[in-house]
Amino acid sequence: MSEGPFRLEPAFYEKIWGVASLEPWFHSPGGRVGEVWFHAPGMEPLPILVKFISTSQRLSVQVHPDDAYAQKHEGSPGGKTEMWYVLRAEPGARLAAGFIEPISREQAREAALSGEIEHLLRWWSVRPGQVYFIPAGTVHALGAGITVCEIQQNNPITYRLYDYGRPRKLHPERALDVSLLCPHPGPVTPEGNVLASCRHFVVERIDLTEKLYQPAHARFHLLIVLEGTGQLGSESFVPGEVWYVPAGSKPFTLTASPDAKLLRTYVP
Repeated sequence: MSEGPFRLEPAFYEKIWGVASLEPWFHSPGGRVGEVWFHAPGMEPLPILVKFISTSQRLSVQVHPDDAYAQKHEGSPGGKTEMWYVLRAEPGARLAAGFIEPISREQAREAALSGEIEHLLRWWSVRPGQVYFIPAGTVHALGAGITVCEIQQNNPITYRLYDYGRPRKLHPERALDVSLLCPHPGPVTPEGNVLASCRHFVVERIDLTEKLYQPAHARFHLLIVLEGTGQLGSESFVPGEVWYVPAGSKPFTLTASPDAKLLRTYVP
């Protein structure tokens, strides 16, 4: 049997659109942190990457390739499908996913060059607890005043279509190669505890009525603490932690405060 769960290490990344305060999930290290990534030191990169993203400005209008395109054009092992669990949203906060109506490649190119593309996107009003599934090819952008937990394929490839005049590289042709120029269904309606499911990852809410936690023996999975406190076996947890549960772990007891919210993610 493998040993029990252990915390992954957070890494903090400053962004021009980041925030000064990361409370209540993290003690802010200074600067304007936009992303917190979680790694397993001494291990090969996991196929799933968990991030906490906090915004003070709109992010670029962007899109990610699927596996086949990324392998052919980037030499990457895969593309990038992701999902967002909304943790915090200021009044009026919005995010973009998909277009208001289908558009042509030429329309998308012209709109990206002029900046009109942000007005062609569907901007969804955001509130805590919402889930958005963003498959590869979805044109999207997080707005200002939002914190999300992002779960994604662990590949970094991003193609920017528009960046509000900020001096960062754009990738219009490759972005247009992979973009789904059509509407997106919007927030997910969960099926039971399952928030998102695809061939790259499954994301579930943890049922905290069951105290004995029995890991899936055939695969590792990650436990993500969004709110509340508690115990994983003999170890305590607090918000903003991600725990790695190895394949073959023995069952352990999970106890939590009444306000606790945890997610589990794994490769199916």
